[in-house]
Amino acid sequence: MKFSFRQLEVFLAAAHFQNITRAADSLAMSQSAASSALKELESQFDIQLFDRVGKRLQLNELGRLYRPKVEALLAQAGELEQAFSKHTEVGALKVGATLTIGNYLAVGVMAQYMNTPTHPKVALEVANTRTIAQRVKDFELDIGLIEGELQSSELEVIPWRGDELVVFCSPDHPFARKSRLSDADLRSATWVMREQGSGTRQTFERGMHGLLPDLDILLELEHTEAIKRAVEANLGIGCLSRVCLADAFRRGSLVPLKVPEERQFDRTFYFILHKQKYRSAGIDRWIDLCEQLQDPPLPEERGLLYDRKSS
Repeated sequence: MKFSFRQLEVFLAAAHFQNITRAADSLAMSQSAASSALKELESQFDIQLFDRVGKRLQLNELGRLYRPKVEALLAQAGELEQAFSKHTEVGALKVGATLTIGNYLAVGVMAQYMNTPTHPKVALEVANTRTIAQRVKDFELDIGLIEGELQSSELEVIPWRGDELVVFCSPDHPFARKSRLSDADLRSATWVMREQGSGTRQTFERGMHGLLPDLDILLELEHTEAIKRAVEANLGIGCLSRVCLADAFRRGSLVPLKVPEERQFDRTFYFILHKQKYRSAGIDRWIDLCEQLQDPPLPEERGLLYDRKSS
């Protein structure tokens, strides 16, 4: 074999960092050793994998073509090494998740995944759908869990589970006494919302078609907990996923509201994988654990912890 796994590791690290010094540091190598390994790989096959601009390395067309093949080969080699060492087949995993999933669902899955004799590590990155998708495309994450709709020729998008957004308010808000809100109520309300570009905002705007220009949006926040605290403080009403509201509804610190039946806030959570990514036993195990998750209970429309009176 004309190449070594070390040469391939240097190639992937250089593709990730776009700098040979940083690539060498990540592999605990000297800069000269990493540079030599990359040059030897290219010279052995009379190819060039990078365009070199100063100290920056930019993958060229040939490098982009080979990168997923090298990623898959090293992933399989890692699993084979684990098997030879008589370790569990489930290894370390790099997972990306959007805000709602990362904060309210993924942590529980992590605990189960790591609860094996070898305690495989999980690195979890929480970001928006666009960022997670790009990092999966670049092979910097093994799998992504997203709540926004996505179109990509490079990614496999696999439906995971259904979800719905719920409009909610403080128990002291006048709307808490209504059996159902009207479109006029939605127009008159002050809103505390997720930011533009989030999967939650995308679903909200789809459900509120025809009303968007008339809505009074007081605050746009990136974090669900900040939105919940603002609504508890009666700054307005909100609309978030049921998975991040279940505890507050059980405590009675927030109240779910019924909206007109034509206002639909259902959506789907998805797994995303690179189409050329080797699907390891760890990825399969992660997906299995995710699919075992149960939906959090939502109080009955008239409330378990409070009684609403029709207005």
